[in-house]
Amino acid sequence: MNPATHLTPVTLERAQRHLVAKAIAEFSHERLIAPQPHPDGGWLLSAPAADVEYRFDAQRAELEHWIVDEPSIRRLRGGRALPLDAQELILELQPALGLSDELLPVYLEEIASTLAGSMFKIAQGGPSADALAGADFQTVEAAMTEGHPGFVANNGRIGFGVSDHAAFAPEAGRPFRMTWVAARRAVSHLALGAGLDEETLLEGELSATERESFASRLNDLGEDPADFHLLPVHPWQWENRAAITFAPDLARRDLVVIGESESEYRAQQSVRTMFNLSHPGRHYVKTALAVQNMGFLRGLSPAYMRVTPAINDWVAELVAGDATLRDAGFRVLRERASIGYTGDVYHRTAEPSAHRKMLAALWRESPIPLVSGQQRLATLASLLHRDGEGASVVTALIRASEVSAQDWVRAALRAYLRPVVHCLLAHDLAFMPHGENLILVLDDHVPTGVFMKDIGEEIALLADRAVPEDVRRTVSPVDDQEKALAIFTDVFDGVLRHLAGILHVDGTLTESEFWRLVAETVDEHALDHPDLESRVDLRADAFAHSCLNRLQLRNTLRMVDLTNQSASLLYAGTLENPIGRARIPQPAAVGV
Repeated sequence: MNPATHLTPVTLERAQRHLVAKAIAEFSHERLIAPQPHPDGGWLLSAPAADVEYRFDAQRAELEHWIVDEPSIRRLRGGRALPLDAQELILELQPALGLSDELLPVYLEEIASTLAGSMFKIAQGGPSADALAGADFQTVEAAMTEGHPGFVANNGRIGFGVSDHAAFAPEAGRPFRMTWVAARRAVSHLALGAGLDEETLLEGELSATERESFASRLNDLGEDPADFHLLPVHPWQWENRAAITFAPDLARRDLVVIGESESEYRAQQSVRTMFNLSHPGRHYVKTALAVQNMGFLRGLSPAYMRVTPAINDWVAELVAGDATLRDAGFRVLRERASIGYTGDVYHRTAEPSAHRKMLAALWRESPIPLVSGQQRLATLASLLHRDGEGASVVTALIRASEVSAQDWVRAALRAYLRPVVHCLLAHDLAFMPHGENLILVLDDHVPTGVFMKDIGEEIALLADRAVPEDVRRTVSPVDDQEKALAIFTDVFDGVLRHLAGILHVDGTLTESEFWRLVAETVDEHALDHPDLESRVDLRADAFAHSCLNRLQLRNTLRMVDLTNQSASLLYAGTLENPIGRARIPQPAAVGV
């Protein structure tokens, strides 16, 4: 069977057109390029070094958001039409993008991989927007096509072969079994959350038959099962990295392969996080996966994860103890346990490397047992999704809900925006609340709450607060203007500008009304919490324009230094705040 049947001229043309449109839109948004109005109407983008120009129609929205009309795009040289080609576009724009000759091939490969993934999704088809509005959690998860709305090269997965993609990509939607390895206790570390012990963890994740089988495998080798931790490994990681990169460790039995899981899993949007299809109430499993995607090799650091359960417990306690967050239906999915192997030679080199992040895993709560009745779950990314015919899920949800678009958006903002604003202003706590990291709780198609995930790696305390020692690594003090970017960049620019554009183009809700509702949500929070001492101003008239693609173009292999993310940021001037006081007056009771 040929696993590359999706690579055809027809799927390529559609994928190229979509990615070229996205590249023009996002590079323009980040002010890397500047299309100009054409005298005959529409827009003109010139690439003088390549003697090429692009003509297209587009709407410009708030936050310098470009909504490019894909069918209208034409690529011309001397008046002659040329095929659209995203890789050629990168070559033509290389001087403007500031992409080095050294890193250019790497970025072009990520573009090629993004096109390959897009072609797979196009060939596969997928549920309609109306179907997704009523679909189950995992159907929605597998149907997502965009990856990340801001990044152009957003689906790199460098390392996956075509068969691997068909087997393990989230959009493939295929179940697979995890490989289990025993790691000698003396050279591995298991961290557990409050109230959880190793026995309880394993009883919850493995059947008695599995545990007996794994123990028998060790006994047959003359090893004592009590001397080992049990470590789940992604089957791709086992085949391509563990069995080769850690061959000596396996030979001396510091690592022992003991079998595969009875449970079947399915990859989530983040690729290295797996949902248990056989037992949906069991934990997600997140593992190291040495593929390159969006500026990072997707490993997991055993050292970094030692305090992950403690950080999650601290955040969960804070969230559960806050009445505003409870009222908003805001909850976190705790990462309850983490495990990492450190007995390899790579952990004894003078300088750290990605090789230290090859064998590790964590267990995260599933949201399935935490919802009830008619509640459904859907990834936040689904609100930015269009089906193969161009219909949007968010408009389908609004129509199915039988409430007005204004009331639906107001409810969504109260479930999503209000709690992350509160966490920042009341607790100096910033999440990374993009589409893949948030799960919506829907009642009759209306958002009534959210689950926040990826806590251990991506939360930050943006002020020097007193915290337990295990939580100390999350403390990263910044000034009030940069603190506000946790909302302006990650929420307004990263999610809401795309959502506003979809609703506006659909004719579901004008963008002016959308941003008025955003301002209303922020103002209501301020009215409800007059005693908060935070000096973060979310109604400021402008904010720093922090750019994601600029980070990837600067270094496609390592976008940011995770130990000092603030210093890694790249800016392109300022953006006008669509809810700034000059745009939308504030209620008098809130003050200025």
